[in-house]
Amino acid sequence: MSQATNPAPRDPAQAPNPIDATAPERTRDRRASFSKLLALAREEWRSLAAGTFFLVVGSVAGLLYPRGMQHIIDGALSSKDGLVGQRALVDQAAVEMVVLAIVQSAAVALRFWFFSVSGERIVTRLRQRLYRTIMKQEVAFFDERRTGELTSRLSSDTGVLQSAVSANISMLLRNGAQVVGGVGFLFATSRILTALMLAIVPAVAVGAVVYGRRLRKLSKEAQDALAAAGEVAEESISGLRTVRSFAAEEMEGDRYATAVERSFSLSQRRATNASIFMAAASSASFIAAALVFWYGAGLVMGGKMTVGELASFLVYTLFVAFALGALADLWAEFMRALGAAERVFELIEREPAIPPHGGETIAAPEGRVTFEDVGFSYPTRADVPVLRGVRFEIAPGEVVALVGPSGAGKTTLTQLVPRLYDVTSGAVRVDGIDVRDLTQASLRRAIGVVSQAPHLFHETVAENLRYAKPDATQEEMEAAARAARIHDVIEAMPDGYRTVVGERGHRLSGGEQQRLAIARMLLKDPAIVILDEATSSLDSENEAAVQQALATALQGRTSLVIAHRLSTITDADRILVLDHGRLVEQGRHQELLDAGGLYADLYRTLVRGDLTPT
Repeated sequence: MSQATNPAPRDPAQAPNPIDATAPERTRDRRASFSKLLALAREEWRSLAAGTFFLVVGSVAGLLYPRGMQHIIDGALSSKDGLVGQRALVDQAAVEMVVLAIVQSAAVALRFWFFSVSGERIVTRLRQRLYRTIMKQEVAFFDERRTGELTSRLSSDTGVLQSAVSANISMLLRNGAQVVGGVGFLFATSRILTALMLAIVPAVAVGAVVYGRRLRKLSKEAQDALAAAGEVAEESISGLRTVRSFAAEEMEGDRYATAVERSFSLSQRRATNASIFMAAASSASFIAAALVFWYGAGLVMGGKMTVGELASFLVYTLFVAFALGALADLWAEFMRALGAAERVFELIEREPAIPPHGGETIAAPEGRVTFEDVGFSYPTRADVPVLRGVRFEIAPGEVVALVGPSGAGKTTLTQLVPRLYDVTSGAVRVDGIDVRDLTQASLRRAIGVVSQAPHLFHETVAENLRYAKPDATQEEMEAAARAARIHDVIEAMPDGYRTVVGERGHRLSGGEQQRLAIARMLLKDPAIVILDEATSSLDSENEAAVQQALATALQGRTSLVIAHRLSTITDADRILVLDHGRLVEQGRHQELLDAGGLYADLYRTLVRGDLTPT
């Protein structure tokens, strides 16, 4: 019997989809994002309440203003109170209008201040929360995300939200009050004219909903495209030296231009949709106003309405029309904000795979490191094993060198000790405790790392050193710098320890950067030290000096060193040889040479070129 086979899945873009099954989910997401936006505003409820009070005062004053106009016109045209009576009515109405104007202006200024300051506070806290959340994510998270995307969330998306939770809320309430109050005054003046004017509102409202959905989708795509352009710029600028070395300035310019053009295209489509909707809403509002004017003129000619009443009605009509137009724009802005909010809250609410808090604290670490049948694959390449069944133990104070060909897993192994990644199988222990059961802070305080390409901040030498120990004294910094053979170099700089090293330390030579990073590690005074080819950027003279300093400074500390030079390997207490993610040999230098295995082959390569095949 033949077995039926399932047909190949069709491309979703080509398959018919009469019912969008994800529509309810998207609606829930929109509601959730909107609720979170309101929750952000709720944190500033006192300031927003004060702003709302002045908004009400200003709105009431503005809505009473046309009444004064009505009294002036009717007073000027009335003859029953005589000329003196007419003058008194007109003067009184004029004074009332001036008072209303002053009150409204003051209320508008105070409303604007309260809402603006509240918005700044809200977005400041939002950016702080977002940044702290980003910094708590596991390293694998950053393997999947680009720096430009994350900085775009911090700047561009939060900027969109700033308007949504401050000025736009103020304008929404103001225009909403103007619409409600204006319609109330219109009904009080003429129900017939009001009904005629409001006949256009349902059509505009339906159009706003349809347009808002479309705009939200386009805004989300435009924000993504802008973030992608930011990623290209960040990557090119941070790698400027590489760009220059390949004379690729034009190519990078074209790459950025392409990314920006994509963002521009989407923004242009968004502007086109906005223009069409605004034109339709505006024309509908003004056509309705024209009909009201025409019908109202007939009522005046028939003696059913005074000229002043018609004038005030027309002004209220314009108030309502302008407010409705503003609400349409605000609807568009809120749709943009919802698109940005989804991205921001997605990051804020993301739980890191490696929890930043909780667990046991190492008070006085001894420095014993144990690998128990460790297997590991990077989350971005889960199907590619990097380490397989690695088992060894490093005693406190022991210096262990790691050697092996390129791709053997040396750097990966060192990243598992401070729990930058979690093992796929097995366990890594420090002082007999699984690193997954320790607090990240206490674990990493016990470990000092110096990599092949150390990262220095665009700060002074002192601030870079104090990154390891914020309360370090000048004497402590100088002692660490002397141990790393960098103190004399620092003292020779124009501003000494106050010298700014430049972005990523580019104002220092490679050897100076490396020695400053070693000094920073020594200032931390860790129980476990990981050196990932830490002396690779030094010349022979500087390397000899730093090796002497490290030999003294590392006494009593557990050291895991990715070997680069012969001296590092031969002086180690033990050597671990990795190949294709497996620990294939371990022992002292002479023992491994006598065994005639992989280490012996690697050592012969080192002797010929004094260089580790990494």
